[in-house]
Amino acid sequence: MIEQWSEDTGIHVIRLNRPEHANALSMTLLKELQEALQAIKNKEEIRCVLLTGSGERVFCAGADLKERKGLPESEVKQAVALISTTINLLEEVPQPTIACLNGSAFGGGLELALACDIRLTAAEAKMGLTETTLGIIPGAGGTQRLPRIVGIAKAKEMIYTGKRITASEALEIGLVNAVVPQEELMQTGMEWAGQIAANGPIAVRAAKKAINSSLDTDIASGLEVENQCYQMTIPTEDRLEGLRAFAEKRKPVYKGI
Repeated sequence: MIEQWSEDTGIHVIRLNRPEHANALSMTLLKELQEALQAIKNKEEIRCVLLTGSGERVFCAGADLKERKGLPESEVKQAVALISTTINLLEEVPQPTIACLNGSAFGGGLELALACDIRLTAAEAKMGLTETTLGIIPGAGGTQRLPRIVGIAKAKEMIYTGKRITASEALEIGLVNAVVPQEELMQTGMEWAGQIAANGPIAVRAAKKAINSSLDTDIASGLEVENQCYQMTIPTEDRLEGLRAFAEKRKPVYKGI
């Protein structure tokens, strides 16, 4: 259901691998993804996580509606909770995460991407939170994460109408960070991940924590969180290596200690 591998550079790739089912989030796939995320967060050698899908048409079509159609109401609630829990786990991974949208992302598929720190998309991809067209609402964080990324007005427009937007429209509203040709997507994703992985891993994790922990606080509280996260970097060998490398005019070699 999922494929994963690690590069020597500290980049870990996870690929949703159900192309015959539009990489839909079946219960089996979600459980495998949970297991992968639980393992990743405890591996300090992993410095950046890249999430993508199989094929060139669909990143993830969202919930597996064919599977869900046959479930009793009580199990439907469990299935929705499983998607939400898995996506929350993705957001909580301490390493930076990059979603490479190799194709369209709808419903839970877009919600999955919203939980990543950075989103890159193939030029042909379309995306949207289309749940209201099915008589439901986004139930895996879409109503909360989308407004924080694109603003309340645009999020309401997308969710109320269930409209599907193009990659260029997604870039215009800040939903994605970059649009690239399909054949260059993974290369671009690896390049971005490589730039992140080359930096001090303790510092990068601390920066992520500082940003995510203070999104809904006042500026004074946010600055206190930032200070606490900064203090985490002071006693590290990486900080000293950064200073040495600067003085010696060379690239630093960070070891995460």
